[in-house]
Amino acid sequence: MSANSFATTDDKSRQTAGAAPQAAGGEALRPHAEDSFAGELRALAAADDRPRPERWRLSPWAVATYLLGGTLADGTVITPKYVGPRRIVEVAVTTLATDRALLLLGVPGTAKTWVSEHLAAAVSGDSTLLVQGTAGTPEEAIRYGWNYARLLAHGPSREALVPSPVMRAMAQGMTARVEELTRIPADVQDTLITVLSEKTLPIPELGQEVQAVRGFNLIATANDRDRGVNELSSALRRRFNTVVLPLPATPEEEVDIVSRRVEQIGRSLDLPAGPEGLDEIRRVVTVFRELRAGLTADGRTKLKSPSGTLSTAEAISVVTNGLALATHFGDGVLRSGDVAAGILGAVVRDPAADRVVWQEYLETVVRERDGWKDFYRACREVSA
Repeated sequence: MSANSFATTDDKSRQTAGAAPQAAGGEALRPHAEDSFAGELRALAAADDRPRPERWRLSPWAVATYLLGGTLADGTVITPKYVGPRRIVEVAVTTLATDRALLLLGVPGTAKTWVSEHLAAAVSGDSTLLVQGTAGTPEEAIRYGWNYARLLAHGPSREALVPSPVMRAMAQGMTARVEELTRIPADVQDTLITVLSEKTLPIPELGQEVQAVRGFNLIATANDRDRGVNELSSALRRRFNTVVLPLPATPEEEVDIVSRRVEQIGRSLDLPAGPEGLDEIRRVVTVFRELRAGLTADGRTKLKSPSGTLSTAEAISVVTNGLALATHFGDGVLRSGDVAAGILGAVVRDPAADRVVWQEYLETVVRERDGWKDFYRACREVSA
């Protein structure tokens, strides 16, 4: 595979049916992974001399390097996309190189979607073959639908058939993604059983089928702690290798994740990022970790936990919103008053019970903590 294997957005839209077009009138607000990190992917492809599975853009080693970061022999720096145990990434990548599908499981906010997108981008060069799971996801979203104008005019035919992202991935030997699999109704979930076990998608209306070509695989994400979850049948779960993505192991790791993502999001929104805001990021992460664990960082004080998940993703959102406040209504430096309202909104989901939990935490922990007086005052002001 040449160093030019990772195409530009315009090239990709011509090559892959259904690829998202470039945003009209300017740069996309949130480019796909293969577009945002096209330079890194090209550098990896050029330096990658290891064996690649059929139709993979990179070798498994290079895919893992793309996710975990590193420095290539020519000095190119590959930024980490996932901060966590290396073995988790290696197992996930290896699964995609077999005939087993990959299920990324974890509580909300553990970067399941983020990892899924970057895996697809590195393996297939296209992360857009996506089915978004919801309670209303129909069977057609996984199998295929019909162009009803053509269907009524000419009857069932391949021209009238509208392929799903999964069907396109099967035909092209690419990686399909199914987000929030457990939110999809159980009978629709089981549509995947034949696809994953027989590598075939029947089209009974035409007496035909689509067989998956080499290179096809599927990544699904799910969590089992949120409301509205439909348990996977044992038959479907057996078709997956499950990789559990944990919450960040240490405060430093979580601060690093939040800082990196806020910087990336901030660049796309023209928000300044500087070391001045690092103290506030540490405070947000500390508050979230302590309330999640029900225990202060020093282990001395037990706490009540609120009803929300207080995930790393929510911490990223709180800090990003705070940075926007500091930019547009302050002096551009992230301060306690900029993140206080966001923390309140993240913690107090149940206005009655969670507010009590938050007030107790403020008065028993935050108020007494050295160097947190400004943070305490800002939180008290928005909580009043």
